[in-house]
Amino acid sequence: MKKAVVIKQKQFSGIKSNPSLLGFGLMRLPVQVNDPEMIDETTAEKMIDFAYSYGVTYFDTAYPYHQGQSELFIGKALKKYPRDSFYLATKMPGWLVQSESDARRIFAEQLTRCQVDYFDYYLCHALNRHNVKAYQNPGVLDFLLEMKQKGKIRHLGFSFHDTPEELAKILAMTSWDFVQIQLNYLDWNLQKAKEQYDLIEKAKLPCIVMEPIRGGLLATLSSEARDIFRTADPHRSIASWALRYAASKPNVMVVLSGMSTVEQTLDNLETMTDFQPITAKEQLLINRALAAFKKNRLIPCTGCEYCLPCPHGVNIPANFRWVNEYNLHHSDEEFLLKYQRMAIEEQASACQSCQECVSKCPQRIAIPEELAKIASKIDEIIAKQREEQTVKKD
Repeated sequence: MKKAVVIKQKQFSGIKSNPSLLGFGLMRLPVQVNDPEMIDETTAEKMIDFAYSYGVTYFDTAYPYHQGQSELFIGKALKKYPRDSFYLATKMPGWLVQSESDARRIFAEQLTRCQVDYFDYYLCHALNRHNVKAYQNPGVLDFLLEMKQKGKIRHLGFSFHDTPEELAKILAMTSWDFVQIQLNYLDWNLQKAKEQYDLIEKAKLPCIVMEPIRGGLLATLSSEARDIFRTADPHRSIASWALRYAASKPNVMVVLSGMSTVEQTLDNLETMTDFQPITAKEQLLINRALAAFKKNRLIPCTGCEYCLPCPHGVNIPANFRWVNEYNLHHSDEEFLLKYQRMAIEEQASACQSCQECVSKCPQRIAIPEELAKIASKIDEIIAKQREEQTVKKD
């Protein structure tokens, strides 16, 4: 196994550490075949070891990832390495915080789960206009600042999902050390990532990137978009273009990739070894591929599952995943087969439009409306098949 440190690092003023440009996201770890609720720790640890051996030093987890197992796993996986050889990031789940005592209890639990005495990077998780209110409760933000003063938090920041206007307000709340946003070549304009990036740069804070590959969407794309990339460089993976795009932004300190397989890990390591930023010619190529991809009507779901559990049992991300595949490949039979394999309560038609999921969605998707469209499309496909069968009989 390669031991040389080859993953690039960037230095930022105000940041005491010097993390690797590629960060290991721990939200989409491999799971056990017979029990998808459980992490496949053997494979996941192999991935961590590969990444560490190549110089990846930044590991990003959170309280709810893998139903709380992610923090436990990474605590065990990194225990073999010297504490000063890696940077561990986790997050405060503001939606579970009603008071300072809640924040203290959760923070103590996270230290125990992760088997550490301090966090190198600590984030207020998924801030938007709604859950930022948790940090306006008496003592909550003061507690995090106290932990920073005591060295239990080395750098304090937040991850963000909302408008540039809301970002400006949150930036003014306190003296932050860094900000984490969703940035990729699709969301640069679609989700106003450019405006957010510019605000962070203006605030003279380093930017950490999440969802550079858009939950895997930019690793698959459409056939036309894939062909553009493959013609340009048949040896480079489709995902690598998205990873390099995000890492090329000058104010980006770390690009997180939520790796699910050994193959993804090795591909990311190859992409970021001896990293070279995107050239002007390559940017034009990305623009062409994006234009081809955007011809398809896709729901901008990343599969983060923040919308779950649905009180009525609807599997929202699965419904969106299947309809996005349908809109890319246009196979009625495959779409219907995957849809009908879900339990009745998981299907889009089970949505009661209670709206509980809407405020939880970082992408601000109109979930009930999209589910209604999916249910309608399924009805249309079934009706079409019945009509075709009737014609055949006649």
